[in-house]
Amino acid sequence: MLVELCRQRMAVKPPTERPEPISSRINSVSSQFSDGGQAVSPSARSSISSWSEEPAHSNMDISTGHMILSYMEDHLKNKDRLEKEWEALCAYQAEPNACTVGMKDGNAKKNRSTAVVAYDHSRITLKVENSQGNSDYINASPIMDHDPRNPAYIATQGPLPSTVADFWQMVWENGCVVIVMLTPLVESGVKQCYHYWPDEGSNLYHIYEVNLVSEHIWCDDFLVRSFYLKNMQTNETRTVTQFHFLTWLNQNVPETSRTLLDFRRKVNKCYRGRSCPIIVHCSDGSGRSGTYILVDMVLNKMAKGAKEIDIAATLEHLRDQRPGMVQTKDQFEFALTAVAEEVNAILKALPQ
Repeated sequence: MLVELCRQRMAVKPPTERPEPISSRINSVSSQFSDGGQAVSPSARSSISSWSEEPAHSNMDISTGHMILSYMEDHLKNKDRLEKEWEALCAYQAEPNACTVGMKDGNAKKNRSTAVVAYDHSRITLKVENSQGNSDYINASPIMDHDPRNPAYIATQGPLPSTVADFWQMVWENGCVVIVMLTPLVESGVKQCYHYWPDEGSNLYHIYEVNLVSEHIWCDDFLVRSFYLKNMQTNETRTVTQFHFLTWLNQNVPETSRTLLDFRRKVNKCYRGRSCPIIVHCSDGSGRSGTYILVDMVLNKMAKGAKEIDIAATLEHLRDQRPGMVQTKDQFEFALTAVAEEVNAILKALPQ
């Protein structure tokens, strides 16, 4: 008999500041574009019926699913084994791990934390000719899964006031259409991320105009915003969707894995059929971002029919590409719990 997967966790105090009271708000600016592009109806972007609540279709077979579930449950029940595995992960050092570019005088001020700086061998580079500061540096890392030519994600810090234009340049140049934001703007009076989008209408960040098309608050935990992003040099436009998880605090974990799994399904429903990287950020782009990417990457491998899953090796793979991915043992344990819960849900949905 399967053990209970939704184990009681230490309560996470919700943020004292929310972007706005929990309610549904739709801001339509779709008729105000000057480039003549066809605007998409805000109501279509915020329709509840457009989202799927059930687990995604999976090619995972029943026997493999049960083996993986048993492996995850064993880790969760055996605290000593979990502790030893976490200690081994903490001792792991990525090679190479030089961060000389990010620590240069002109670039160091662009980092939120000196502890999380993009590796020289694994960093997103901006086109200097389009950069506001004539620099190719942004504290962001391409995260590869199986294809070294095409990153599945871009893990990055939450923008600073001085790096907002760089952030939108990165979105544009990498063809990104989905942003996953995992931090409140302010936590216990400390700024975690700059407000890098307009509350209404449009804002211009260097050569990138960002128009808020719609905003829908799904529940106390997350909301979805839709933007039109316009390159003012070329007049090209693109739709970008931001999924904002509100209640995951720094160095902590969400109150339940079920909420994050529901959030992930909505992200992947929007992303389905795309080949561009998903931008994932929290405050410094390591703890919460690493945990989300770890869960998503493992579940995606399983959905594609992987016969074996080594979550610790997967985390080492992430840490080879960006420092500090998954910062605490609680976050690692949460990732195991989330994977186990989703596998259990998939198994229940498969024909027996």
